[in-house]
Amino acid sequence: MLAIALFRPTVPVKHNIYSYFMVIDITQSMNTVDMKINGKPVSRIAYTKQILRETISSLPCGTKVGLGMFSGVNVVTLYLPIDVCENFSSIQDTLDHIDWRSAWTADSRVRESMLSSARVVSNFPEPAQVVYFSDGEEAPKLHAFNTRDLSTLQNADGWLLVGIGSMQGAAIPKFTEKNQLIGYWSHESMQLAPGAAPIAAAGLLKRKRDVAESVNDRYIAKLSETSMMAMAKEIGATYVRGDNLQALLSAMRKQKPARREWTPISIDWLLGTLAGLILLFAYVPQHPLKKLKKRFSGKKQTQSSHQLSNHSPSSITLD
Repeated sequence: MLAIALFRPTVPVKHNIYSYFMVIDITQSMNTVDMKINGKPVSRIAYTKQILRETISSLPCGTKVGLGMFSGVNVVTLYLPIDVCENFSSIQDTLDHIDWRSAWTADSRVRESMLSSARVVSNFPEPAQVVYFSDGEEAPKLHAFNTRDLSTLQNADGWLLVGIGSMQGAAIPKFTEKNQLIGYWSHESMQLAPGAAPIAAAGLLKRKRDVAESVNDRYIAKLSETSMMAMAKEIGATYVRGDNLQALLSAMRKQKPARREWTPISIDWLLGTLAGLILLFAYVPQHPLKKLKKRFSGKKQTQSSHQLSNHSPSSITLD
């Protein structure tokens, strides 16, 4: 077995290959500090990056992961899905450098981004399931009559929407380009001016009066779980909260695999383990089986001696 193991033999096994396109919301509401890592308060985007690190570390080799970012109405691809084991360091490094300052607009149209995600994934060389991390917060708020209908969205069956944030919420901080806090977003910044719905829907609205003048004027951003669940139902996706890693991994395992293929699995470790067990078995002097065999043999010899004594010459009578 050891000799065979040296040749690193493999056996073909057919299994599912998963491919994920993980989209991270980098709009400014994701800077809201209402999540925790190891008991310490952190922003939603910092928490998203941490749970992504843990998720990717838990995925088996052969799984492919691509990363994308969302801002305004569009989702952009950082790179196509790549093997998590072969590119583990690169993926982790990319996560480290994802920042809200990469956003190309301050607006947030989460519903519109579903259409953008579908267009992006449709151009991938192979199928991939979308895992979308967002707080569902849209800014400025659109009127119901101007809300995008997603019932016609194709190929979204099996997507996973992951809610990030708390139900209590917190104020959205406003930073400079150098990441210095200058205040908090105001209620007025979230209101839609009359006649501005088409401009806001296109992501072209520029908000000016956006810093709250008092604590009471701060806009409190909460996890928009109701809207996230409604979107998931509308496009045939699944919704799960992002505050539980195991629940997230379980939901990802239920997603449709990209394909099934035969993959060679190395069995040299199995042969080496069996060889070690056999070697150990051979050098155990008082193995339970040997004890049992010895006891059985001794009992059999005693019975034979007893039978011979019952048939001794003195007890034999000749006719």
